[in-house]
Parts: sequence; structure tokens; C-alpha cells
Amino acid sequence: MERQNRTAVTEFILMGISDRPELQAPLFAFFLLVYISSTVGNLGMIIITTMDSRLQTPMYFFLKHLAFTDLGYSTAVGPKMLVNFVTGQNKISYYSCATQMAFFFLFIGSELFILSAMSYDRYVAICKPLLYTVIMSQRVCWVLVAIPYLYNTFLSLLVTVKIFNLSFCGYNVIHHFFCDSSPLLSLLCSDTHEIEWIIMIFAAFDLLSSLLLVLVSYLLILILILKMNTAEGRHKAFSTCGSHLTVVVVFYGTLTSMYVQPKSTHSFDTNKLSSIFYTLIIPMLNPLIYSLRNKDVKWAVFRMWKKMCSIFS
Repeated sequence: MERQNRTAVTEFILMGISDRPELQAPLFAFFLLVYISSTVGNLGMIIITTMDSRLQTPMYFFLKHLAFTDLGYSTAVGPKMLVNFVTGQNKISYYSCATQMAFFFLFIGSELFILSAMSYDRYVAICKPLLYTVIMSQRVCWVLVAIPYLYNTFLSLLVTVKIFNLSFCGYNVIHHFFCDSSPLLSLLCSDTHEIEWIIMIFAAFDLLSSLLLVLVSYLLILILILKMNTAEGRHKAFSTCGSHLTVVVVFYGTLTSMYVQPKSTHSFDTNKLSSIFYTLIIPMLNPLIYSLRNKDVKWAVFRMWKKMCSIFS
């Protein structure tokens, strides 16, 4: 049964990361640096993998889309959070809240399946090198990124429309630093069982199916590596998928720690800590991981830097 005395909600108040005034300035400086680093790193990765002719391979095609999704969900959250640090009002309009949540779900969900596509790409490169260019054709690559975008566009719109078509009780304080589904559901007067089941089923499907594809790909890679006779061959295989494996462990590890923790320890504060890591820190780390561990990316950055210097000199 719906609660009585409902009033229309036109805006929400985000509690933010901390309510301690003395922490606002250092937190703003820290997250501004994180967001700028993330934006520069991911935009740089997109530009380099688009413009450098030596990086026109399936691996870097997926890396470009990984950078795009990182940039997407960090931008959905970061700028508004930084503005709230400066203004101190922490307000977000009803429709801006819905838009933020829809874009966040779109990009975070797409990243799961792009990481899966990248693991399949690494499996084909290592286990079927002679057929690599045939299996990972340009058409196949586009299908592997188009399906996650279309699927997650549908899913994000479904969840957002369902939540924002329900009735809020008038209490508009969100115990988070962005419009996430969990804190919003606690503000609803309407029966939330249907939307909770929808979120739980799709979240479980997305996380488990994408993780299963990653695990199967790397299991097959590991079996092949163990069969190799030379240490040089093993090292080359590990280096081929090292960067991606690092990103997968960090990303899935954070999501798993958030959604699989016992209910007794589940709280808005722990959600905030996990959310900070996967919405702001991971998008900053991913370009660093790929640029520091990948010689091709290093050389591409060097070539682009030389080209820019020659233009402006």
C-alpha cells in the first residue's frame, strides 16, 4: 500500500561524499585532479587509437570503446559532484537526476560487455593466431560493441522510466553523491517490488554472463600457455593479455565487493566508497594501465607528441 501525504518532488538533495565542512576543499581538489586525469587519459586514448595507423587493430578498437565508456560514466557523475563541492548546495533537478542515472547505467553496463569482448579478442589472438584476422573482422568487432550499446540503452531507459514514473514521498534527500537506483528506491512511496526484481535480475545477468565470458576466455588461454614448451612463448602470451587482465580484476573485483557483500554490512557509506572507486578512480587508472604496460601505445603517444611539436615549432 502506498504511503499517504505525498508531495511532488521537483529536485533532490545529494548528501555528497562527506558533510564535514573542513573536508570540502581538499576533497574538491583531489576529485578535480582525478577527473581531469581521467578525461585527459581517456580522450587521449580515443584520439590515439583513432588517428594512429599502427593501432587500427581489433584490440585497439575495443580499447577505444573501453575509454569511451570510462569517459561516459565518469562524466555522468564527476562534473555535477564537483559543482556541488563549489556551490555547497548539493541540489539536482528531477529530470537531471533521471538523465544522470540513465547515462550512468548505459555506460557502466556497456563496459562490462566490452571487457568481455576484449577477453574474447585476446583468446582468438593467442589461441587461434592464424585465423585472427578472419574471426575478428571489422564487422564482428562492430557487432560486439553495438549489441552492448543497444542492449544497455534499452535497459537504462527501462529502469529509469520505471523508477521515475513511481511516486516519491516528498522526502528528497539522496544518501549518495549521484543519482543511483538504490538510494532512490528508498525514497519511493509506491510498491517497488517489480523494479527491484528488474534491477536484480538484469544486474545479475549482466555481471555473471560477462564475467563468465571473461573466465572461459582466460581459462582457454591458460590451458594453451601451460602447454607451451618455451618460457619466451609463455611470457609473450602473458604480456599480450596482461593489461586487460589487470583492468578486469580491478573492475570486477570492485563491483563484486559491492554487490556480493553480506546484507548486514551493506550500507550507504560502503556503497559510497565502492562507487567512488569504480565511477572515478577506475576510469583514471585504465588509460594508465594500458599506456604503461603497452609498448604500442607508448610509441603512438611518442609519435603524436613529435608530430605536434613539429607542427608548432
